[in-house]
Amino acid sequence: MDARIFVGIGGWSFEPWRQTFYPADLPARRELEYASRRLSAIEINSTYYSSQAPATFAKWRDATPEGFVFPLKASRFATNRRVLAEAGESVQRFVEGGITELGPKLGPIVWQFAPTKRFDAADFGAFLALLPRAHAGVALRHALDVRHPSFACAEYLALARAHGMATVFTESDDYPPIADLTADFVYARIMRTQSALVQGCTPEQLDGIAASARAWRDGGAPSGLPRVDAAPAPAVPRDTFVFFISGAKERAPAAAQAVIERLRQMPAG
Repeated sequence: MDARIFVGIGGWSFEPWRQTFYPADLPARRELEYASRRLSAIEINSTYYSSQAPATFAKWRDATPEGFVFPLKASRFATNRRVLAEAGESVQRFVEGGITELGPKLGPIVWQFAPTKRFDAADFGAFLALLPRAHAGVALRHALDVRHPSFACAEYLALARAHGMATVFTESDDYPPIADLTADFVYARIMRTQSALVQGCTPEQLDGIAASARAWRDGGAPSGLPRVDAAPAPAVPRDTFVFFISGAKERAPAAAQAVIERLRQMPAG
């Protein structure tokens, strides 16, 4: 299949979006239906805090159009622990908790680590070995949201690449940005939207985000982004996921839609 670009937001229920995104007369029960037809992905954050019933995942699957995807934040009980190698039971409980009801709409699983969690090669490698490549006939892709500067090293990149897991590129003032490609897909979280801008970002910033997404999808590496390894990754097309998260959250849908529109207008090739 051809590589695709998915652009979206975190969740779909946020009261300020009733003023900046959703029509005033839209019933709350139809927010997912509305959002999923204007965006191409929604990152689910609630799964980080608690489990969802399998029927809930099936409901989300059926409410959204073909080609839409839901990346899921993995359980904090797996990642917020002193010894990651001991997370096997929590990982298993999350993976077997009904997420594969999403079927082809299951996006990457995002494993978010605390900003205080330092890189320990042996422990982190043992954790990555716990993450399955498939469950119940559904392929699983994993994105690693590492937030401590110690991960900006060659040894971490080698581990992530050996396991075929993406490193989340976080565009933020709070966490180290690592733009090195470590998997056959790219996962970016943009966290600098501004409330004073109707689309959350300046036109130039939106142009740059769209161009970066296009470059990643087509097998390139955008210039100007901070990388640990100066050597380029293999030039192969990659599914690319871009989410507007945090920052001025009320502007996230407008920013995502602006990038989607720019991608539509970009000439092919």
